[in-house]
Amino acid sequence: MMLTVLIVLVILIAFWGLRVVQQYERGVIFVLGKLVGAKGPGLFWVVPWISRMIKVDLRIVTLDVPPQEVITRDNITIRVTAVVYFYVVDPTAAVVNVMNFFEATTQIGQTTLRNILGQSELDELLAERKKINQELQEIIDEYTERWGVKVTAVEVKDIELPETMQRAMAKQAEAEREKRAKIIHAEGELQASTQLAQAANVIASQAGALQLRYLQTLTEISVEKNSTIVFPLPLDIVTPFMEALKQNGHQEGITQSLRHTDGPRDMPRR
Repeated sequence: MMLTVLIVLVILIAFWGLRVVQQYERGVIFVLGKLVGAKGPGLFWVVPWISRMIKVDLRIVTLDVPPQEVITRDNITIRVTAVVYFYVVDPTAAVVNVMNFFEATTQIGQTTLRNILGQSELDELLAERKKINQELQEIIDEYTERWGVKVTAVEVKDIELPETMQRAMAKQAEAEREKRAKIIHAEGELQASTQLAQAANVIASQAGALQLRYLQTLTEISVEKNSTIVFPLPLDIVTPFMEALKQNGHQEGITQSLRHTDGPRDMPRR
């Protein structure tokens, strides 16, 4: 009877000391409070009652940093959210060197986020996001290295601006677009004037070029089926009439000026 009880007790102790650790886990074992090391993955046995095992997950952890109120270097209050990616590379250090490596990484992520973003201006935060993410990752990883935690990436997810700042930035963007539009329009006018001057020189060098241009314009107008008919009149026909009118007007002006300067004459006596 005693032998049976002893055998059952041995079997219970054997089963009581069995431990199973998954492929993505490691078991940090303490015997009488002394660190033995990390074991796993698989099935192994530890001494019951005097041994304690703490499982540590080695998979990448996605940590959402709670929204943080940050005052930038140019005194603008923003609300920032971020995400931190990390995993445990040394299970023993993650258990022995820090009480709760997950909570510690969360707190260091929040404080580092406020410090780094507080030293930057708003334009820098919006334009150089990649540089800031890299700086955050390096600083946080430097703190967590002694905890056996490796930070692989830090990403600033969202930056919330006050409504007044959003309106101001919208006005600035609109003014910038208007500025670009005016510059492009002015450049187009300059190029058009240059091309027109070159075209005028070419037309002036050929006597019949202008007449051909008139005929081409008439053809383009007639395609639209307009009720108005435009007939181009060559300038060489109109020029003599214009010169004759100018000469007649000039002579009449001289005659009127002479009449005004001579004054009234005395009538001859009979």
